[in-house]
Amino acid sequence: MIEETPAIVNNWIQNWNLLSQGWRVGLVVFALVFGTAVVAYVASFIVGAIERHFQKTDNAWDDALLHAARKPVVAFVWLQGVYWAAEVAHRYSDAEVFSVNDTLLQIGFVWLLVWTVLRFIKQGEEILTSPLKMKSPMDYTTVNAVSKLSRAVVIITAVLIALQSLGYSISGVLAFGGVGGIAVGFAAKDLLANFFGGFIIHLDRPFKVGDWIRSPDRNIEGTVEHIGWRLTTVRTFDKRPLYVPNAVFTQVAVENPSRMLNRRISETIGIRYADVGQMATVVADIRSMLENHEDIDQNQTLIVNFLTFNASSLDIMIYTFTKTIEWVRFHEVKQDVLLKIADIIEGYGAEVAFPTRTLHMPEGVRLASDQAGKADGDEASSAEPGSSRAPVDGSASSSETQGSSAEATGNS
Repeated sequence: MIEETPAIVNNWIQNWNLLSQGWRVGLVVFALVFGTAVVAYVASFIVGAIERHFQKTDNAWDDALLHAARKPVVAFVWLQGVYWAAEVAHRYSDAEVFSVNDTLLQIGFVWLLVWTVLRFIKQGEEILTSPLKMKSPMDYTTVNAVSKLSRAVVIITAVLIALQSLGYSISGVLAFGGVGGIAVGFAAKDLLANFFGGFIIHLDRPFKVGDWIRSPDRNIEGTVEHIGWRLTTVRTFDKRPLYVPNAVFTQVAVENPSRMLNRRISETIGIRYADVGQMATVVADIRSMLENHEDIDQNQTLIVNFLTFNASSLDIMIYTFTKTIEWVRFHEVKQDVLLKIADIIEGYGAEVAFPTRTLHMPEGVRLASDQAGKADGDEASSAEPGSSRAPVDGSASSSETQGSSAEATGNS
């Protein structure tokens, strides 16, 4: 409670008989609240002016501190003013609600302090990850993890202080929390597994927000959008959100293609057996083309060699790496390389092979087939449309002879 109400106000309330005591107390309370509003407005204006002045400097942390403190300062003025008004009312009122003024003031101070610290942590997170405010901005995932941990520590500490202000023993609360934590641990083991999985992700940093990840063990592939304490949000390439519990990442292998240094071109191209004479020059020209290509990384492995005699082609192995890791640009470079390889092959009169099969037949079968085909061709060429030529095999003549013989026998 206020130690002493200002004497002039106290004497006015007690001795001015023009109005009743209730009206006099009401006027004093109104004046205190109105004065609080005026002071809060002035305080907001002053802090805003100071904030605008410090925005002209190169130091971003003073801007963050002033921005974080602006609203809490105004709230502090209101808290103190309302507390004074409530204390004045408590002197002349027996209402039970005014008996908790001191407790509410203490809790209010704690809340304002926590609010200021949380706002400052948020501002610090934006500064540390902003390329406009930092020459070397920090990784967003790491800063976000530290920010979350800091906020959790501040909130837990504030809750314990508030409980102490309300008359609860912190030691008893901590003992209850230890016993209850065991029960909660057994009941919510999956939740705790996800929590510690998120902690491991923030600690090891196998990926961060914005990375493209995939898991060969699970059907997980896409861009990381958010890493929470329980779930990680992955946006798949068909634009659907995929929510993965953090515990999964402690049990599966995760690939991070976003961190690759190069992209690989690995192709096998075959030419015909008839072009074996051009093989050496084709291979040499392809290697020379790749060694002089501006989008091929010459510091990485480059292989162009005659690989093997395949079933229907002579295979050439192409193995090299591009400088770009961008998916779209990589395919543009690969297309350019393959088209240039095709031009080199065609430039020597060779052709890219495709699957073929040659059938070898015995000599006797081939001759008999050729003679039958020739006879059929001669017969077809000698026949004319509409002619009634007799068959060459003589079957019809034989039938007619047999018929004539039978008729002659019957007449006799």
